[in-house]
Amino acid sequence: MADPLSLLSVTALADGYRAGRFTPRDICAQALARLSEWEPKLNAFIDPMTDEVMRQADEASRALARGEDKGPLHGIPVAIKDIIDVAGVETSCATRALPPRRAARDADCVRRLREAGAILFGKTNLLEFAYGIAHPAFGQTNNPCDPSRTAGGSSGGSAAAVAAGIVPLALGTDTGGSVRAPAAYCGIVGLKPSFGLLSLEGVYPLSPSLDHLGLLGRSVADVALGLAALAPAPAAVVGEVTPVRLGVCRSQWDSPALRPQVRLAGNAALGRLKSAGVAMVDIALPSPERMAAALLDILLPEAALVHAQTYRDAASGYAPGTAAQIEAGLVLPAVRYLDAKRQQEQWTAELGTLFDAVDAIISPTVPFVAPDTDPALSAEGDDEILTLTHANLTGAPSLSLPCGRESGLPVGLQLTGKPGADAALLALARRLEPLL
Repeated sequence: MADPLSLLSVTALADGYRAGRFTPRDICAQALARLSEWEPKLNAFIDPMTDEVMRQADEASRALARGEDKGPLHGIPVAIKDIIDVAGVETSCATRALPPRRAARDADCVRRLREAGAILFGKTNLLEFAYGIAHPAFGQTNNPCDPSRTAGGSSGGSAAAVAAGIVPLALGTDTGGSVRAPAAYCGIVGLKPSFGLLSLEGVYPLSPSLDHLGLLGRSVADVALGLAALAPAPAAVVGEVTPVRLGVCRSQWDSPALRPQVRLAGNAALGRLKSAGVAMVDIALPSPERMAAALLDILLPEAALVHAQTYRDAASGYAPGTAAQIEAGLVLPAVRYLDAKRQQEQWTAELGTLFDAVDAIISPTVPFVAPDTDPALSAEGDDEILTLTHANLTGAPSLSLPCGRESGLPVGLQLTGKPGADAALLALARRLEPLL
């Protein structure tokens, strides 16, 4: 059983600090104890940064005692996916193709967290280069809800750290669902903001047309506080929309990839929302399979370009599955890439018009509950794992919310909003969260 303090929200931690009930040092010491209880069963951390965590915690505790308050993230431990640079700490990208590189400076997102007073709590495990397969030298991250199953990828370490009650917030990256899928598997909230809202400076790239920085937390409110610290400008205040209108695309809900237990939990959640007065509006989108295929036709060659030189120099250092994906990208016909980019532009324009009729689009996050192992990407465009997380194509903000459990495993429900309207999506998600 988790200590009650380990499951406190960011706001509750901040209130406790300021009321003198506990200090950042108390919380970080407990977080490290919680980590030692779970590791190596979860395999969530590559480098827990233990000494550095306690140094930061002491500094944050002293600052608060002096009356120096940097805001709601002051003294809050935040885990960092090990594809993101932290000054003076090695970035491994969970690979053997490159030696771990000690970062000379913080990534922009890490710098902003420091400025907000957050405590950088370790580097989390991931799929190799965030690209669809666990390297054997690093291994899979397991799910706190059932350690015999995966926490998902590629941001599985960050999701597991939050779900296990080690930290309340974590950074991940999302190129084709890599924040939202682990969030769904682990029963937490995962946000992929609008494309370009958050800087990727200091984050190892995968596919520049699709890459997003993302956040994982146990509530929408916590994720919103994290986003406010990372965004270059405060999010606009958005008035409450009444009544709520959610777009339902039947090709998503009727997808043959959708497993019965996910369909059951999703339909039950839709029923609760309808009973609460939420309007469901039928909308049309390209088939999920078509959008997933287009996403892969962009991802594969862009990732191959990123890795081309390293692959030539150190192919044996890659996991076999990652190597196969790079090779597929190197030979993918240019006409397929160009056609996918054309579709990306077209679908992005078409998506904007849908939000005249709906406030958000609702769908399952992934078609299944957490499997035993991470499904490998396929160069054939038939990846079920990508079927519903295609918002990377349009750059629309999208987040996964837990909506119950089936067979003891969490199910995620996804809300996707209008590109650029992240504040509106988060406000809507906070309203709907208690109904799910």
